[in-house]
Parts: sequence; structure tokens; C-alpha cells
Amino acid sequence: MNPDEIQSVKQRFDIIGHSSALNHAIRVAIQVAPTDLTVLISGESGSGKESFSKIIHTLSARKHGQFIAINCGAIPEGTIDSELFGHEKGSFTGATDARKGYFEVTNGGTIFLDEIGEMPLGTQARLLRILENGEFIKVGSSKTQKTDVRVVAATNVNLLEAVEKGKFREDLYYRLNTVPLSVPALRERGDDIDLLFRKFSADFAEKYRVKPIRLSEEARGALMSYRFPGNIRQLKNIAEQISILEMDREISVEVLRKYLPKPSGSSLPALLADATGNHEPGMSERDLLYKIFFDLRKDVNELKQFVIEMVARGGISTEALASHPNLFPNGNLKPFTAQSETLNGMPEVNPPGFTASSVEKTDSEELEYGKILDISHETEEESLCLQHQEREMILKALKKNHNRRKNAARELGISERTLYRKIKLFGIEE
Repeated sequence: MNPDEIQSVKQRFDIIGHSSALNHAIRVAIQVAPTDLTVLISGESGSGKESFSKIIHTLSARKHGQFIAINCGAIPEGTIDSELFGHEKGSFTGATDARKGYFEVTNGGTIFLDEIGEMPLGTQARLLRILENGEFIKVGSSKTQKTDVRVVAATNVNLLEAVEKGKFREDLYYRLNTVPLSVPALRERGDDIDLLFRKFSADFAEKYRVKPIRLSEEARGALMSYRFPGNIRQLKNIAEQISILEMDREISVEVLRKYLPKPSGSSLPALLADATGNHEPGMSERDLLYKIFFDLRKDVNELKQFVIEMVARGGISTEALASHPNLFPNGNLKPFTAQSETLNGMPEVNPPGFTASSVEKTDSEELEYGKILDISHETEEESLCLQHQEREMILKALKKNHNRRKNAARELGISERTLYRKIKLFGIEE
């Protein structure tokens, strides 16, 4: 396809950017526009999916017909059938007059169904019938009507996952997905972020009659590296806020960062659950990491104690396993001795000459044979350190929840009774 044709479409629909992913999406829209194929546009919220539906309609043979954009997630489930397909007088409470639906009104035109994944299953069945043979029935009627409407749908969720969960019809998904079109997220468009920001800044400078803002090199780098979960919509809002609120037109990285909210997502391993199994927000990442390390060090501490006990007894015994249920909850490990017992018919685990009273000498430590390495002092020091961290976390939780033990216990993921016992143990004054 001629690059000039793509550039012409960008200028016509006010699309800014030169990234290859954006150009590919525009190319697909141009190619599919003259056909009557159903198109499923996928992309994150705020990435500009509606602009592509307008490209498809305007460049099609239906350009003189009506174009209607409908947000399926914004229409209540009880009225969406009436909105899309119309209703007869008296078909339900409040239906004082007959009404034409969007599919009847836009006959010969294009309907853009945004957030199609939010459409109720019953409405999905009605939509499938229109896509298959162009037929629909008004709410409260038994008469079949015909319509000639092109459907362009959009989604910001994974419809295949919705199909697996039973929230979206599989047959409708494949009927809609005749031609898939993927709109790239803003963070995937490279230098387009800077181009868009400058365009928005110039627009707002003209609108509010102020000088355009300019970013320093450090601020530009911070802007380019930000993930923009709200995509173009978020970038536009940030440009508008800075244009209005900042007196200095030269924007430093420190000033810019005040307008870049921290993403709500986290790369931490998991969200902690409370005692009821519900994930409760409120713990900072630092507190969350403290809790993870606390649990990890507690497990290491118990493992050390187990090793000491194992060496002292001359091997793993049933008693040793039973005394550490946290390490071996099932208790199904087969005990073995250090001297002669084998595991599952394999050769002896311990090398020849190893006994409970012999420990290999190392370069860093001179150990006498017949003596066990004593690390109990290290275990005791770590135990005290862990108790200090645990006390600090309890104090934080109590302070954050204004000494409400129930709320603090929920945030810490322990029962209120356990929290009360810990408060007494550590001598915490509420």
C-alpha cells in the first residue's frame, strides 16, 4: 500500500504517530473498509479504537449511511435489547410508545459496538441472528424484521478467556472476528508518545491562550518510559493539567513526575489475603515485602533447627519429621539413617566414612571430629531479629487502623485472637 495513502488517512482522522504497529492497524482498516466483513477491534481502553471504526465506515460504500457508536457496558442489562432492537408499545412497564432500535435506524449504515464483552448472553444470541441472516425481532413482538447493517465491534478484554468462562458465546466470537484488527497500546508506540504530547500541548496552549509547555530532556525520557495504563486519554489529560497548572513553561522531570501517577499494578509475587481469604488492599509494597521476607526467614530458621536435630540424632528419623509439621505437612518422607539405610533402593546417601560424629574440615573453620557444628546462637539472633520485625509490622498496622485490632488483624492476615496474643507478648501499648 502506498505510504501516502496511510498518511492521508492520518491527516483526515487526526491520527498522530509513525510507529509500525500503528501503520499496520491503519493499513488493515483501509483494506477491509470497502468490504462488508465484520471487524473485531481489540486494544486497551483509551488507545483510540473508535477512530478505526470511523475509518472503516468513512472509506466504505456505506459512508452516506448512518454511523452509530454504542458502549455496551454503559447500557443497563434490562434495557439493552430495547435500545438495540426496539420494542412495541406495552411490551414492558414504561413502554408507552413503540420505539425503533439502533439496528433498524441504521439500516444501510454501520454500528460500532464498543466493549462488546460486556454484552449480556441473551443479547448476544439476538446479535448473532442479525450477523447470520440480518433478522431481528423487537421486544414484545413476534414479527421478524430485516436490516442491512455492518457491525464493527471492539473489546478491551480477552474474549477467548471470556468464552472459556462462559461469559461470551463462542459462535458469536468467531462470527465477529472475521477480520481482527489490533490497536497498539501507547507504550508500544515509541516516539509517538512525544509527538502526541507536543500536539496536545500546542492544542491546549491555543485553547487557554497560554504559551506551550516544553519538556526538558530528562522529563522527555521519563515521559517516554512511563507505561500509560490509560493510554492516549491519560496522556492528553496530563498535558492539559500541566498546561493549566504550571506557571513555568519549561517542565523539569521533577515537575512532570507529580503528574505521572504510580501504576496500581505491582510486580510483586502475589497479593496477600486476609484471614477470610479475601485480598485486602492497603498494605504498601514495603510492608508486603517485609511480610514475605519475614515468612521466608521463619522457614529458613526452622530448617536450620531441623538440620541441627537431624545431625544430633544421626539421620532423619520419624520423630524429627513429626516435630516439624510446617516443613513436612504430610509426613510422608521415608526416614533413613546415616550409616546404612538406603532410599528407594538407591545407593547410600552418605559417602563412606561419614558418621554422626564426623564433620569434614574446611579451609575457613577448624572443627574437631566428634563435635557438631553449633549454630544455635545464630538461630537465636535471627529469632530476635524476626521478633523485632514482627513487632514493627504490628505497630504499623495498629497505627494505620487507629488501634482497631480487628482491622489491623485483617490487614496482617492473622486472627484477632493471635494479634491480641502478640500485643501481650511484645508489650505493645495501644
